[in-house]
Amino acid sequence: MSSVIAATRFSVLDRSRTRAGHPPAEALRDTVALAREAEGLGYHRFWVSEHHGVPGVAGSAPTVLAAAVAGATRSIRVGTGGVMLPNHQPLVVAEQFGVLESLFPGRIDMGLGRSVGFTDGVRKALGRDKDDAEDFAAQLGDLLGWFEGTSPTGVHARPAEGLRVPPFVLAMGEGARIAARAGLPMVIGDLRGREKMLRGIDQYRSLFRPSPWASEPYVVISGTVAVAGSPEAARRLLVPEAWAMAYSRTHGTFPPLAPAEEIQARTMTAKESDFYESGLAGHLAGTEGEVAHELETVLKETGADEVLVTTSSYDRTALLDSYRRLATLFAPRG
Repeated sequence: MSSVIAATRFSVLDRSRTRAGHPPAEALRDTVALAREAEGLGYHRFWVSEHHGVPGVAGSAPTVLAAAVAGATRSIRVGTGGVMLPNHQPLVVAEQFGVLESLFPGRIDMGLGRSVGFTDGVRKALGRDKDDAEDFAAQLGDLLGWFEGTSPTGVHARPAEGLRVPPFVLAMGEGARIAARAGLPMVIGDLRGREKMLRGIDQYRSLFRPSPWASEPYVVISGTVAVAGSPEAARRLLVPEAWAMAYSRTHGTFPPLAPAEEIQARTMTAKESDFYESGLAGHLAGTEGEVAHELETVLKETGADEVLVTTSSYDRTALLDSYRRLATLFAPRG
């Protein structure tokens, strides 16, 4: 076992991806079931995401889903990857996480992103626009202030005030600088854009200011990892998500996952094929030995403290097997 991999925490982010022919409710139940598996396998955290109006994603209310996950597990840390802060009032977010931390003390993480709705229609429905993402640093300061009891409004966030819910910033571009200046842990992806990721990590570490929330930089790298008995089987795991991305780029909507065999039998347009092949490339995929070698390289390059795995696939049995195989590569941690 690699000493670098053994010294690194591994966690799971599940986006509750829907599957063709299966109801959204099943995707949510699958997320909860995967959390139980991840806990038993020794993964450190289990996070859920926020997406609105996306046919291929059932996870629209991350704090609600996090409560279900935490209630179905015993020890694994549970959180969000993330709550998109521009979509919400910081007071409400503080209250939601205050309730979660009160119900599941010492197990809740608060992953925060700066994206707004996926389309103009979704943004309109949320009462937001693209410019709201520019206020993220101020919104983040307001949110942390509710926990610290420093809001100038005279209002107190109950039961959040005084609680310590670890905040993480999902860092895309400006996010790395915001995380560093706020003195917060950073989550950065994806693994395919290695050079961009390394620039973001270097910038984060150079600008980091210690805070009451973190005394030193903490880097979580995020991306797809697929492990199987053969390179071909690992690649097959990537096919449904790669096609969903290609379809969204060419048709304007992100669909439920389809079976790999069905996708591989399709006749794609040249544009679809280009996006599809691009979606298959650059992920950490292969046998245990192949993935271990690539992981060791990435971890040495980035100096990351943690890996957040975000793999999705139509075949739930193969997906669970991938997580089980990956777990054999690292030492279980509490």
